[in-house]
Amino acid sequence: MNVTLAVKQYVSKMIENSGAGMKVLLMDKETTSIVSMVYTQSEILQKEVYLFERIDSQNRDCMKHLKAICFLRPSKENVQHLIQELRRPKYSVYFIYFSNVISKSEIKALAEADEQEVVAEVQEFYGDFIAVNPHLFSLNLHGVARGRSWEPSMLSRCVQGLTSVLLALKKCPMIRYQLSSDMSKRLAESVKQIITKEYELFDFRKTEVPPLLLILDRSDDAITPLLNQWTYQAMVHELLGLNNNRIDLSRVPGISKDLREVVLSAENDEFYANNMYLNFGEIGTNIKNLMEDFQKKRPKGQQKLESISDMKAFVDNYPQFKKMSGTVSKHVTVVGELSRLVSERQLMEVSEAEQELACQNDHSSAQQSVRRMLQNPRVTELDAVRLVMLYALRYERHSSSVLPSLMEELSRRGVSERHRKMVQAVVEYGGKRVRGSDLITPTDAVAITKQFFKGLKGVENVYTQHQPLLQDTLDQLIKGRLRDSQFPYLGASSLRDRPQDIVVFVIGGATYEEALTVYSLNRNTPGVRIVLGGSSVHNTKSFLEEVMLATGHSAAAATSATDRAQGGGRHGSRR
Repeated sequence: MNVTLAVKQYVSKMIENSGAGMKVLLMDKETTSIVSMVYTQSEILQKEVYLFERIDSQNRDCMKHLKAICFLRPSKENVQHLIQELRRPKYSVYFIYFSNVISKSEIKALAEADEQEVVAEVQEFYGDFIAVNPHLFSLNLHGVARGRSWEPSMLSRCVQGLTSVLLALKKCPMIRYQLSSDMSKRLAESVKQIITKEYELFDFRKTEVPPLLLILDRSDDAITPLLNQWTYQAMVHELLGLNNNRIDLSRVPGISKDLREVVLSAENDEFYANNMYLNFGEIGTNIKNLMEDFQKKRPKGQQKLESISDMKAFVDNYPQFKKMSGTVSKHVTVVGELSRLVSERQLMEVSEAEQELACQNDHSSAQQSVRRMLQNPRVTELDAVRLVMLYALRYERHSSSVLPSLMEELSRRGVSERHRKMVQAVVEYGGKRVRGSDLITPTDAVAITKQFFKGLKGVENVYTQHQPLLQDTLDQLIKGRLRDSQFPYLGASSLRDRPQDIVVFVIGGATYEEALTVYSLNRNTPGVRIVLGGSSVHNTKSFLEEVMLATGHSAAAATSATDRAQGGGRHGSRR
């Protein structure tokens, strides 16, 4: 169950199918992102793909010596672009691959446009999602909800994305969904409809224990995306923002030109692959080791190149040095910037207060910590607001809640009205009235005992004591204890055995902290394979935008989200 590998294999197969010779890869905005997450340009160049073009680009040259590989989402716009293309073909032959199911009528329209008979092949390759890590995928959708209901265009895009993940992983699952969320039920039913309609596509070899799709709602745990992070990948996304593996460092003081945008991809960056789940302290040590290693291996200026073999050895090693020097400078820059932000924004103190709010149950100590942070001028507006949000969620119904006076404190600090409104919006989005889970106060004796022992054991790291709600949900699921009353099965059948292959999808976005939970469960639970997906992967800023759109507080909430659904192509039957 590896989503990165699934997309990679699709792309390799497309290129392979087109045979030898020079090729152009014709994509749309979304498939460009899908491909760039699993392959670098230089890797694809080695496969004789010399040109990358967008199907919607007007000024492409006519190059009859090139074969065209088209990888497109099956949206109406793309089908129209293709029809135009086939009427006046710019390349010698076309291999067309849609990232999802395309209707017979659209295939017919393409066939009619192909008067010059340049189309060699039309296929469906189900890579209709962004593979972020091997066990994490995203649909890059923002603003999926309006109130507690789906934005319609977003529902159809999520159904397509989720069914394509199931087809790519070759799974026909049983489905469970979060009962407290109408959106979860709608998505579960819509996915089931497609599985029933496209039963031939989902006719995979039966496994002893059927796979399971679990659909959850972000509003059940609004605490996780509000916390500062301390593992490398999560921290980079929280403080710098990871967008399709790219980080924009252009605002970093004194940054050199070639480091203004860097790519962090575990597929072709060994240091990142080995360190993405380690905490900040360990990364500092490993960066130092990387530097020392580089110093040792670096070709010395006075190194004598006396014989031909000396020179050959130097030339053979030079690309390695170049690559290594690129890796070193990139990670030193990123970690350096993270360090600067941690000290400038006093994030260790802020994070300690956040963790106390998320994990402890001492109201008087918590409110003192929050007040202390609000009075600290070095704490940024965003960090001040997130502390008040965590307090509002944690002590929402506490008899001596001091929320009104904390809100006044924010006003006195000069926090913008937009940020102050977000506190109310977060409670509206993920407060007690909405949640179906025991996010904060466990009600049954077992959970209370567990929490008590967690408190006794002490924590090995004060900054990472929080566990996402997903940890508990998956733990219960794997042990066969997840309640049907909270997470019913869709349809009459239920799973008697412990599940083995699990796909979890979070409506409203997953987080890198949850991805770490899944990574750890996969490593430590033999026989269980879990893949996590979300409508997006959030940091605090993007999550708050999602909340504002869902609760109607955002300026953008008034505008239609249709354009953000990025061409929700219609599902059609198998051609």
